[in-house]
Amino acid sequence: MCSYNEVKVNAPVSLVSDCHLTATDHFSSTSSMISHPKLGVTLQNSRMTASLLCFLLVAPVLLVAGIPVYKSDNGTVPLVIWHGMGDSCCNPLSMGSIKKMIEEEISGIYVLSLMIGKNVVEDTENGFFLNVNEQVSMACSQLAQDPQLKGGYNAMGFSQGAQFLRAVAQRCPSPPMKTLISVGGQHQGVYGLPRCPGESSYICDMIRKALNSGAYTDLVQKHLVQAQYWHDPLNDDLYKKHSLFLADINQERAVNETYKKNLQLLEKFVMVKFLQDTMVDPVDSEWFGFLKTGQSKETETLQESLLYTEDRLGLAAMDKAGKLDFLATKGDHLQFSREWFNANLLPYLQ
Repeated sequence: MCSYNEVKVNAPVSLVSDCHLTATDHFSSTSSMISHPKLGVTLQNSRMTASLLCFLLVAPVLLVAGIPVYKSDNGTVPLVIWHGMGDSCCNPLSMGSIKKMIEEEISGIYVLSLMIGKNVVEDTENGFFLNVNEQVSMACSQLAQDPQLKGGYNAMGFSQGAQFLRAVAQRCPSPPMKTLISVGGQHQGVYGLPRCPGESSYICDMIRKALNSGAYTDLVQKHLVQAQYWHDPLNDDLYKKHSLFLADINQERAVNETYKKNLQLLEKFVMVKFLQDTMVDPVDSEWFGFLKTGQSKETETLQESLLYTEDRLGLAAMDKAGKLDFLATKGDHLQFSREWFNANLLPYLQ
């Protein structure tokens, strides 16, 4: 399992630390190899497994003490959460703990942590290799079939799970999503790999080269999740033409009026930026900003972008209506305390 700094309930939570993830911890007790035949990705031991699973946007961990109290309360709005890469729906040290904490704070709330696949193993692997559009379709199907959600729900996505949930809002308006909370999501994608802890820099270097040279090839786009939100400002035409996921949901090729209409149905769209984030490049993406096209140094805010000035997605209209909230917190990627969460995010769920 990942080794994290010791956490106390009332102390700041260190969610990303010296991550040494073993194959048996995340995948199975009988195998220490992960393979993807189409990409030629094979990890022969736990150290290499750790390198792959930790090189991207590791999921949050929040240790919470106490036993949740469940009460029937029809006044609560259900919550759907989607984990980040390298995590699963039900890890007791991450999403399981987040779910438990919210249930403790809001009596009677129904919390659904999305599992993309038939089990936790598939859920974790799919976060690396399954076409994002397929993942979104699977999520939409789960939501539509859940009777607890028929009256609507709030959504909270962690890291890449945030932009995936935005795609759900744009593509699947039933059941209705009320509030979307993006915790460190990359809504304009990434242009660079996250910081690699420990011994994983070699793997990161290899994948960085692969993305730089072939991120928009058909093979990589279909089978590597990060490639589907890889946004290269130096190759804008390639990005717009070949990006299977991000360019579509960000209206880069054409304006899909259904996407625009559906997103504006949200009552609130909350975006959380981590001010010392060393995992997301550029960090501006967490507030829907990005690098200016044609270079890789100067950034622009959402409000300065064509997406906003042309209102291709309805974000300008939402901003004027007071539906966009931009929150910031000190700390690295997905590092926050329970106190900060309760003070800043919990009110959106109550």
